[in-house]
Amino acid sequence: MSTPSEPIHPGSQPAEPILVVGSVALDDIETPVGSHHDVVGGSANYFGAAASLFAPVQLVAVVGEDFPEGHLNVLASRGVDLAGLERVPGRTFRWRGRYGADFGDAETLETQLNVFEHFEPKIPAAFRAAPWVFLGNIHPDLQRGVLEQIERPRLVAADTMNFWINQERRALRRVLSHIDLLVINSTEARLLSEEESLYDAVDAIRAMGPEMVIIKKGAHGAMLFHPEGTFCAPAVPLRRVVDPTGAGDTFAAGFMGYVARAGNRDFATLKHAMLHGIVMASFAVEGFGQDQVLGLHRRQIDARVAHLTQMISLG
Repeated sequence: MSTPSEPIHPGSQPAEPILVVGSVALDDIETPVGSHHDVVGGSANYFGAAASLFAPVQLVAVVGEDFPEGHLNVLASRGVDLAGLERVPGRTFRWRGRYGADFGDAETLETQLNVFEHFEPKIPAAFRAAPWVFLGNIHPDLQRGVLEQIERPRLVAADTMNFWINQERRALRRVLSHIDLLVINSTEARLLSEEESLYDAVDAIRAMGPEMVIIKKGAHGAMLFHPEGTFCAPAVPLRRVVDPTGAGDTFAAGFMGYVARAGNRDFATLKHAMLHGIVMASFAVEGFGQDQVLGLHRRQIDARVAHLTQMISLG
């Protein structure tokens, strides 16, 4: 097993595909740095673009007639298989949000579900044997529908949010009983578990089904709770943040991408995957939308992972 300072380069070993199911959207984003209109967003989009730096990606989502064909070409050129992407009559899912001076949780100003309102994921036959699966932040019933269509993946990770926890708790609990890893933030963990202590919250969530939980802590890094122990990793110190939108999905992409590239899910591998997830999220927040991620090279990722590893090393 390599150490975190030893990069895994594309082509060093065959990478297995990752299936991602989620949203593809057009966003209007306001941050203290500026405003952008029609930014390509959505959980599946953010995840797919970033994970494609590590492994082949199979994407399942829906867009409308207004979605730019050029961006789909960009994804395809990066090895994202779009056979599961539906283009249907109507407008693409749209979200408008604003971040305050501290770049904390965004204030949602407007949500237009549009074609996403009637989205029912259809997993192409060629995608059903994917060994690594990420369920983006969509309705728990849709997540469960995906699980009913796939075969026996080696790892299923899922994301969720406060809205589903509050409004669809029973449906979410049904999903949790069939996944391996839940990726959420500390506020969501406490809300889902109804426990104030983070450790008690994680214990309660793991009792619901997932054997592993990742707690995203934004500017304070992330924590992995695993049957073999707990791993905490700090965030990458940044001089400037531009746009936090999609950082969580980009974190998940780096994490799952590393796992797919390594080809196993043991605790040591997942620790390395945590560092890659944190590094990918750090690049994401340095630009609007996917400006930074789309221009990344593996050597930049490897260099920042090495820097993060040096920061936490006692040697």
